[in-house]
Amino acid sequence: MMNKTATILGATGLIGSHVLEFLKKNSDYDEIRVVSRRPLSIDHPKVNVVVIDFSDMSQFEEAIKGSDVVFCAIGTTQKKVKGDNEKYKSIDYDIPVNAATFCLKHNCEQFLLVSSVGADPSKKGFYLKLKGKVEEAIKSKVNEKTGFTSLSIFRPSLLLGNRSENRFGEGVMQFVGKAFKFLTPQNFKPIYGEEVAKSMVNAARNSKKGIAVYHYNEMKELN
Repeated sequence: MMNKTATILGATGLIGSHVLEFLKKNSDYDEIRVVSRRPLSIDHPKVNVVVIDFSDMSQFEEAIKGSDVVFCAIGTTQKKVKGDNEKYKSIDYDIPVNAATFCLKHNCEQFLLVSSVGADPSKKGFYLKLKGKVEEAIKSKVNEKTGFTSLSIFRPSLLLGNRSENRFGEGVMQFVGKAFKFLTPQNFKPIYGEEVAKSMVNAARNSKKGIAVYHYNEMKELN
């Protein structure tokens, strides 16, 4: 047993919930911290739910401190933030970047980030531009002279699987995506959230120093 501590951001989402289930069964970890803004009913001997205000930096830092590996699968939608891009940014940018900052400060070895295919800070569209900026900000914190030596970025396209919330438009896209999967370019093929999660957990086990980016094929190879 390796006796590692894993921290999950976004454990109630499609990918994060599967990461949690995989880690429960993984003997590499004896503590799994689930950092959340609200209490969660998770009854498992390895799981510690840490409820914080993400805007309180001292609380956030304490939640990350002592982690060996951080799995960041947090994200929101325009529907949830009601079109407020600043609120969207406070979740999809501020939380991952602040977490990575604390990883650097406290020598957390690995950071695994769910991003998006097409993420690029030079894009005009809000979503892909934001995801690109997140990637760039976190890449700048990886430093082999410190303990924070490994960053793995996962860039899925359309995510398949059952969500806790109903997203009608996304449900239609899932149907279309599966039906025409054979016509879709490799990096843009739909993938199950569970497959992304499994690839993250396996990548953490096989981690190498530096920055690695995983698209559809690489994620499939890790399943």
